[in-house]
Amino acid sequence: MGEEKDLLAGLVLELRRGTLILSVLSQMAEAKYGYALVQSLEEKGVEIDPNTLYPLLRRLEKQGLLASRWDTGGSKPRKYYQRTAYGNEIYEELKKQWRQISAGIEALMEEEEG
Repeated sequence: MGEEKDLLAGLVLELRRGTLILSVLSQMAEAKYGYALVQSLEEKGVEIDPNTLYPLLRRLEKQGLLASRWDTGGSKPRKYYQRTAYGNEIYEELKKQWRQISAGIEALMEEEEG
């Protein structure tokens, strides 16, 4: 039973990992700092560990999809991220791809159930 649980947990993790980039980009039209992004995602049912989020934000920035800026005006400095114009283009294409993939999978599952 424990082995099955581990297998399922691993498969769910793989499935979720594939959706995190789209999830993060969907929330970055306006500038957000890491903790606010975690909260925003969790409010919508997408859990993400900060240890996963911060490296992902840095990678997306390196790829040119996000830009960052530091805000040092508050009680502690915060790094804000926001989609770039290129990030907007990629996000729109990823949404199209997601919808196609999602529709295909739904059709497969409905066929199996029917």
